[in-house]
Amino acid sequence: MNPELNLLQPYPFERLRALFDGVSPASTGESNGKLRPREIKLSIGEPQHKTPAFIKTAVTENLAGLASYPSTLGVIGLREAIAAWVARRYSVPLPETATQILPVNGSREALFSFAQAVVDRSRPNPLVVCPNPFYQIYEGAALLAGATPTYLNTLADNDFELDFTSLPDSTWADTQLIYVCSPGNPTGKVMSLSTWQKLFELSDRFGFVIASDECYSEIYFEEDQPPLGALSAAAQLGRHDYKNLLMFSSLSKRSNVPGMRSGFVAGDAALLEKFLLYRTYHGSAMNPVVQAASIVAWNDEAHVIENRRLYAEKFAAVTPLVSSHLACKLPDAGFYLWARTPMADTDFARDLYHQQNVVVLPGSYLAREHDGINPGAGFVRIALVPSLEDCLDAARRIQTFCSSL
Repeated sequence: MNPELNLLQPYPFERLRALFDGVSPASTGESNGKLRPREIKLSIGEPQHKTPAFIKTAVTENLAGLASYPSTLGVIGLREAIAAWVARRYSVPLPETATQILPVNGSREALFSFAQAVVDRSRPNPLVVCPNPFYQIYEGAALLAGATPTYLNTLADNDFELDFTSLPDSTWADTQLIYVCSPGNPTGKVMSLSTWQKLFELSDRFGFVIASDECYSEIYFEEDQPPLGALSAAAQLGRHDYKNLLMFSSLSKRSNVPGMRSGFVAGDAALLEKFLLYRTYHGSAMNPVVQAASIVAWNDEAHVIENRRLYAEKFAAVTPLVSSHLACKLPDAGFYLWARTPMADTDFARDLYHQQNVVVLPGSYLAREHDGINPGAGFVRIALVPSLEDCLDAARRIQTFCSSL
């Protein structure tokens, strides 16, 4: 077996299961001590709003597509729908459908496989930089590509900004790929134009590739203030060829279809040409039925606006309750609250589960120790993905738990 598999660390949710091993939710004391509050899971960022009916209809009406092999590049109708959406959403020129757009089976598999295509193992000391805390796929992708993950701490004291100066030039010189996530997971931080400019300047100087994970880009709170994206930033800075830049997007959170596994990659045509070659051998063409459903999803914005309304309603109701006991604030975007805990984050998560049957994710599980600290320690990630009623119930239980400390 590939010895690099031994370098992979347990996934955060495996660690959470181990943390809860032997721990059971306590009873409320009612009904002779037999009644326990039902579980409310706020640990996993899995959208739970209803899948729009018109997307499900598109699936059932296109089942005949199962009778043919799909191409890795996808049908022209899908690439046209994605390109049109990119141009509308990011106010950039219409991307070339044959060279600047590539459908993928969700952003997760593409973010992983991209490192395998990018990293040059023949160069000494290949590095892949990722924010810390981070989506663990970045680290695993780096390790299995034969690179060393290098962490860039994002800290509350710096408002979770990416401080590129915290890494020396010698590190940037060995860097082949950087993952950035905007809006960020777990902080919800959106990268500013000045931050993008600094990153582009580093990329030009040292030649590394930028992978921008934007899977949370369509969950924000002011309809006229969508988060800045990588392609928008590049265009505003005159980088119309998107040199060394690819952005990764997905329908999962935008359209509440996580099981469809549908997304796209867009940007530098030269990078996409090589990535397409890799994916042709990788065998990752999108299901024709999913392609048909994806076309109607990318062509409709009404359901996305309603989706944002539901999240905004939950954040408006829940944030004041949680922040009355745990330091947190409305994020720039996304569906997580990143809340500071008054005790070790693992103890907080375990005891909250035991006393209130509410599941949150310890922030330390989303980060690695770097520069002597784990920047996720002392935080929990709270995913406001259930219904408003469940989120409010959970917030009140968190208040009750915190009041007992």
